[in-house]
Amino acid sequence: MGSQSAVTSRYQESVADYWDKEKNPVNLRLGDVDGIYHHHYGIGEVDWSVLDTPEAGRESRVIAEMHRLETAQADFLLDQLGPITAEHRLLDAGSGRGGTSLMAALRFGCRADGLSISGKQVDFANNRAEQMGVSDRVRYHLRNMLDNGFDDGTFQAIWNNESTMYVDLDTLFAEHARALAPGGRYVTITGCFNDAYGRLPSRSVSQINAHYICDIHPRSGYFSAMVANGLVPISVVDLTAATIPYWELRAQSNVATGIEEAFLTAYKEGSFHYLMIAADKV
Repeated sequence: MGSQSAVTSRYQESVADYWDKEKNPVNLRLGDVDGIYHHHYGIGEVDWSVLDTPEAGRESRVIAEMHRLETAQADFLLDQLGPITAEHRLLDAGSGRGGTSLMAALRFGCRADGLSISGKQVDFANNRAEQMGVSDRVRYHLRNMLDNGFDDGTFQAIWNNESTMYVDLDTLFAEHARALAPGGRYVTITGCFNDAYGRLPSRSVSQINAHYICDIHPRSGYFSAMVANGLVPISVVDLTAATIPYWELRAQSNVATGIEEAFLTAYKEGSFHYLMIAADKV
């Protein structure tokens, strides 16, 4: 399945191309642990004893620990969705290889749809849903999150798990607000640059942008774009301190990609924040 039908610009074409070709061990090896493939980072305390494991078993313990932290992040996001029942529908915008939406369907027993502009990711995620026996409730679509193709008011909850840095926030939140049911919940976990630190992204944030061909937004941009589109923030949690241990472990792992130092520098100098924002449609 090609990705052309879901992209609307040359930039989106390059993003789709990147994720179509991406076979990074830091994503695939971790997902192999239990068949839930994430494309995000971890939160929580690290069990540092994994680094003391004898050489033969050390790598697999480090991988399993990183995967546990990433799964904890997805669980934390799902905790923010409010009371979800089996009758509800959920939308995972920028769903990657499908990890968070699979967890949502298994937890709530409801329908979940995922969107990606990468045809390879969509195929991978649909195969996983089938293998896990939930393809009747979980479907992934080759669609653009800025024009999702669903009717107004379809979803009780929508989330972006580290995918907002690829799109314009005003356009995104207008589309989310349209597709959310009245009183529905929107949640994002995202890295954003701290505009109290400086008007432009710091050097380390710029390195992250270049690495992932993304455009990290200022923290203030999230709140102004939400409010402008009838999404009222009800909860904000700064997860920066909670994600630093994950990055410190990842930097010492065999699946490090070289971007770890930029993340650690940006977080520790205060130029970059890792936030959870939950908002209700009013």
